[in-house]
Order: sequence, then structure tokens, then C-alpha cells
Amino acid sequence: MSAVEEGPADLRLVPPALAAWGGAALAVGAAGWWTVAGVLLCLGGAALLLVPAARRGLRATACAGVLLCGAAGAASAGLHAADLRRGPMPELARAEGRVAAEVTVTADPRLTTPKVRGSRAAPVSVVLEGEVTRVEARDGAAYRTRAPVLVLVTPGRERAAWLRLLPSTLLRVTGRAAVPARPGDPFAAVLRADDAGPPRITGPPSALQRTAGRLRAGLREATEGLAPDARALLPGLVVGDTSRVGPELKGAFEATDLTHLLAVSGSNLTVVLLLLIGRPGTAQLVERGGLAPRMGLPLRGTALAGGVLTLAFVVVCRPDPSVLRAAACGLVTLLAVATGRRRSLIPALAAVVLVLVLYDPWLARSYGFLLSVLATGALLTVAPRWSDALRRRRVPGRIAEALAATLAAQAVCAPVVVVFAARVSLVAVPANLLAEPAVAPATVLGFLALALAALWPGAAQAVAWCAGLPAGWIAKVARTGAGLPGAEISWPEGWWGGLLLALLTGLVLLAVRRLPGRRWVGAGCAVLLLLAVVRPPPVVWLVTGWPPPGWVFAMCQVGQGDATVLAAGGDTAVVVDAGPDPGPVDRCLRELGVRRIPLLLLTHFHADHVAGLPGVLRGREVGVIQTTGLEEPPEQAEFVRRTARAAGVPMVRAGAGERRRLGSLEWSVLWPPAGGGPVESGPNDASVALLVRAAGGVSLLLLGDLEPPAQRLLARAYPGLRPVDVLKVAHHGSAHQDPGLIRAVRPRLALVSAGRDNPYGHPSPLTVGALREGGARVLSTDRDGAIVVSGAGGGLSAYTLPGGPDPV
Repeated sequence: MSAVEEGPADLRLVPPALAAWGGAALAVGAAGWWTVAGVLLCLGGAALLLVPAARRGLRATACAGVLLCGAAGAASAGLHAADLRRGPMPELARAEGRVAAEVTVTADPRLTTPKVRGSRAAPVSVVLEGEVTRVEARDGAAYRTRAPVLVLVTPGRERAAWLRLLPSTLLRVTGRAAVPARPGDPFAAVLRADDAGPPRITGPPSALQRTAGRLRAGLREATEGLAPDARALLPGLVVGDTSRVGPELKGAFEATDLTHLLAVSGSNLTVVLLLLIGRPGTAQLVERGGLAPRMGLPLRGTALAGGVLTLAFVVVCRPDPSVLRAAACGLVTLLAVATGRRRSLIPALAAVVLVLVLYDPWLARSYGFLLSVLATGALLTVAPRWSDALRRRRVPGRIAEALAATLAAQAVCAPVVVVFAARVSLVAVPANLLAEPAVAPATVLGFLALALAALWPGAAQAVAWCAGLPAGWIAKVARTGAGLPGAEISWPEGWWGGLLLALLTGLVLLAVRRLPGRRWVGAGCAVLLLLAVVRPPPVVWLVTGWPPPGWVFAMCQVGQGDATVLAAGGDTAVVVDAGPDPGPVDRCLRELGVRRIPLLLLTHFHADHVAGLPGVLRGREVGVIQTTGLEEPPEQAEFVRRTARAAGVPMVRAGAGERRRLGSLEWSVLWPPAGGGPVESGPNDASVALLVRAAGGVSLLLLGDLEPPAQRLLARAYPGLRPVDVLKVAHHGSAHQDPGLIRAVRPRLALVSAGRDNPYGHPSPLTVGALREGGARVLSTDRDGAIVVSGAGGGLSAYTLPGGPDPV
């Protein structure tokens, strides 16, 4: 018996599904009257088409069905949105009143991403999605209600207790209610809790959620002894638990477009169910494979077992909309690979979209939902055709299928990723191809460890160790790919950027099909892509002129913060400060070709100088981290210690009088004095200041964020301080500078690190004017971008990325 011949794709359900999706997306967050008008307009159009249906035929009926589905999607979204605007919570939020609420947790707690605001990082908060069932206003009035809310908590030492909360747990939360930041958010209010102590639990979670929590906790315990990357990644691969995935590993997965492995997706379910049904296209054959026939299960029994496994997947991964979406898309993909009828399952995917959008209209504006549907659709339609084309070109069958699936998913999903990420990964396809063989064993063994954890912890640990090997390989692929100089490129953000990438992708595909000599064209494109990813310094310099040969000093463009680089020969450099964000400093170091950092100096612990530390450590060999002696603010000092400890990099303190040499690079620490010295302005005046002599005798003075009091004391401590070639202007070029120090050092080139459109007015016109009056050429990253200094003596030049040298 052979597989059933597949006919043309049945697309009749696609327009109604898209209509419901579009109607819900437009109605979510829209004013109620606009939604009513849209629904009535669609219903009226459908009635006009259906009344004379006998004369108009099936086409009119199909158009009426599309309009009715659009009306249903808009009506569902309008009703859900109306629920958010009714009741006491929206009124209390508009009044920004203080409330005491009884909240039922509806999703796993998560941590916010730390953001740098000025010199400090915003505190990391715990975010809870919940439903308020009872609320008491400040005047004592109490109301019964059912309103979805977002709870924000900034706990101290009790963070772990908040993160351990399970969905369905009942809490009592007091705090201030506020209106959601965006009108399309699926919450009636945002509740900012004012209790930083442990959560006040008034009711335990349900038995179902306790079971899921025990299973997830068992998997975490079974993976405790694994290597750090495998320990962090395996729970995410299996059940979407990313609580251990740090910002550095997460950034590597984002750079390589492997983040779908960190989320609950249909692929997790598909991998497990494939064990049951065997290889693709054999489920209806007598010679079907998998575990089902070996256990004596008939076809109906196999279907029932698959349903039980799906239910277990939903229970363990939480029965929330994102998991239901993943289960539905996973089942569609599973049916496709099981029966071999990929294109005929388009109606099934369309039906899934239609039902899910009507059930939860907020999915209509979810990027995750869009990416899931696009990836599943690509696997059902585009991938088989591309796989056949590759086989005709003598590519082995399994390699052709894997390559076609990866290319198809990347082609349709990349334009959507660009919309919210403003970047394109150049290593996504090879990274996914290299990681894919390890996904199935890691997932299957991970689920086995999860099942064994409650029954036989020792066996669970052994299985988790086996699962850690493929999981570690996936993490290694992500880190290696992200460490390549051209792993990702910037791209215009928003929908215009997405449309531009989609247009470019279409043109490339058209060229591949139509151009003569496609094999040679493809080989040439592959070579160009390889050069763009590896970025050999000679090639990069020929194309961009960046970085110029013989550069001695670079000031990275990292926004409102500091990150500077002192060349020490080859791929080695000393880095001073890390900026406020890991991404920009990592990109700058990759463009400069820096792979080894014997010394990373953090002048002080303000967030705009240290928060980017994971980006400096990413994929590089760092010898030691040197810091100032004043550990203020303490939370940022602890962040540096924790990050350095996780990377295995030792920390030392800098002190005045210290001298170091690395090749042709030598420097001395001028500030702070031994014992800490006066720090009248706090951390700024504790900044480490360096006097550097680079290749060719170029002299540089790096002042960190020293304020005028410390600048004056430094000038008095070193009365013989001579003029320098380059001055890194203190504190981002603020107006607070000591004129005496500027006159003493008389720089030829003054460089300022500041962010575009920063709210502080940096660099100050007064400071820029004073420097220019002293004969200095002033450049700043907010206006000129990244800056590199090259040459020496009369040939000293400053380069910026868009243009050529600017002689000093």
C-alpha cells in the first residue's frame, strides 16, 4: 500500500480565517462605536449578498461568509474589549486610586528586562497576570468583579517567593491602580503593588496547577547538576521554562533566530508525537512506524494516545492561550507529517486560526501567534515544493527536507521579526540547521526526565545528563553563531522595514528562479554571505574603510553611556566601560575585530557604564575586570560581581599610581587616590581616570565621569600634567567641567560619548565652546557616530563610520 496521492490545496477556509483575524486585529483597542459600525457594515454586506443567493451563485455565498467571519472577529474583539472597560477597576485606574484587591494568578510570574535610565538601572520587577475577583477602594467601598489585570511587584529578598507562585493561586494585593500603557493591552488596569514583602496567599492553586508545578520543579531539580548552558536551556526546550536563561544566552539565541526553541511551540509537541506515529507519511500504511504498532495500538488507539499526550503537554506547559495555540499548530503539523498530505491540511490550519481568534481576540495582535501561523503554513505549502526542487538537484532527501523547512520558515518569518527587532540575522539558516538535529533528542529525553522526576529522581538525573548533551550543543551553536562579526545587521524597524525585507526576499527568490546560470549565481551569493558573516578585516576595510589600519583608540556608539577601546595589537584590546546595553558594545567590538580583552576597566558602577558588561563578555576571552573602590550604587556593583562570577572572570580594584603595559600600550591610573580619597559627588568622583600612551606615542586622558571637584584635585595632585593628544571628555560632555584642567591638558582632539536626543543636553554647548577655544577638535557620538583615532603626531586623524578621516 502506498501513500495517498495529494491533490491541489483547498483554500476555501483561508479567506474567512483571514477576515476574522483582520476584524479582531482592527477592533482590539478601537473605540466601541467604530467596532459596532464595522460589524453592522459587514452584516449588511453579507445580507445583500445572501438575499439573492440563488441568482448570484457560490461566489456570492463565499464572499458573504468572509464578511460574516470578519464581523464575528470584530464582534468578539469588541465584546472582550468592552469587558475591560466595565466595572470598578477601569474607574479606579483612571483615578489612579489605591486599592486592595483579591487576585487570581492566571500565568507564570516573570521578571521585567532591566532598563537603564540615566546613571541607574530601573529595578527589576516581577510581572503577574491575574484576574481581580474583589476590590476595595480607599473609601472602604467593596465590589465583586472579574477584571484581568497586570500586577507589578518590586520585591526585595522575597523575589523567589513571588516567582514560585503558580497559576490559580489566590492573592491579596494592595497598591495603586493605573491605566494600561497601550489601549490594545488585554488588561482592565495595571496594579502596582506597594508590598515588597512575601506574597499574601489567601488560597492555594488548583490540583491541576499543583501537578504541573511539581513536574516542572522536578525537571529543574533533575537538571541542577548540568553545565550552566544546558541547565538553563533544557527546561526551556521542554516546557518553556526560561527562568534560568540569562541575558547573555538569550541575546545569543536572538542573534541566531533560535528563540523559538526557548518558547512553548508546536514543534515540542510534534517531536514527542512523532515517536508515536513514526516517520512522515506512514501513519495510514500497514508498515507504519513509531512506538504505536510496537505496543499493539491500532490506528484509533494511536489517535487516542496522541490526544492524551497533547493533553499532558497542555497541562505541564500551562493551559493558557499561548500553549493552546502551540498545541493546535503542533497538531496540524503532526497530521501533515503523519499522513503526508501537507497542502490538504491548509483548511485545518485555517480552522485553527478561526477558532483561536474568536476564542481569544488578543491573539490577532500577537507577534507570537503570527509567527506560529506563518511558520506552520510555510511547512505545509512552501517547504515541500522547495524540498522537491532540491532533490531534483541531487540534494539527499533528508538534507533537502531540513534545508527547505528552515529556508521556508525563515523567508516568511524574518519580515515579521524585523518589525519588532529591527535586525536581520545572517546566520539564522545555518544555526537552525546545525541545532535542529539536537532538538529532538533533547526534547524527548527532557520529557522523559520530567516524567521520571516524580517517580525516580536518580534515573531522572541520569536522563537529564543525557539530554544536557544535545542541549549544550544547541547553546554552543547559538553562542558561536552570535559571536561571528556579521551575525546580524541592523534593519529599518516597523512595518515599513518588514515590507522592505519581504520585497527583497521576493526579488531574491524570483532571481534564483529566473536568472541563467543559477548554480553559479547561488555559489556567488553564498560566498558573499560568508564574507558578510565572517567579515575578514581586510575585506571589511576595502568595503567600508572601517576600522582604519593602525587605529589606536575607539569610542563606541552605545547611546547615553561610555564604552571605549584601546588597541593592543591584532585582535587584542583594553576596554574601558561597557555602556548601558549589551548589544551596541558587542556590535562595536565585533566591528573592531576585538576577540581578546586582557583587561576590562569599569571606571565606576553607574548603569550607563556597566549594564552592557554581558555584551563585552559575549564570545570573548577576558582576563580580568578592574573597578573603582567605591561600590555605589550597590545593586549595580552586585550586578558586576554576579556577571563576572558567572563568566569566571576575576575582579581587582584600581588605585592611583598603578602602572601597566601591554605591548606598545602603556597606562597609569591617576584617580581615585589610595584609600578612596574624597568623593564629594559620590560615584562620579570615584571614577577611575587613566593617562595612556598608545602606539606611535599618542597620549590620551580618560576622565570617566569626574565632576569639577575631583577634576580640580586631580590637577593639583599632578601639577606636571602635560598636554595630551586625545581627551575623553568627562561625564558625557556635561556643563560641569573644570576650566583649569582643560587648559592644563590642551587636547588636540576632544571626544564625547553621548546618546542622540538625550534629555540632559549632552554635550553642553558651554563645554564644547571651551574646548574649541582651547584649540581642540570636538567630536561626539550623538552627532558623529562611532569614532576611531588613528595615526600619530602630525598625522593624527579621527575617523567616523560614514565618512573618511578628519585630520586633527
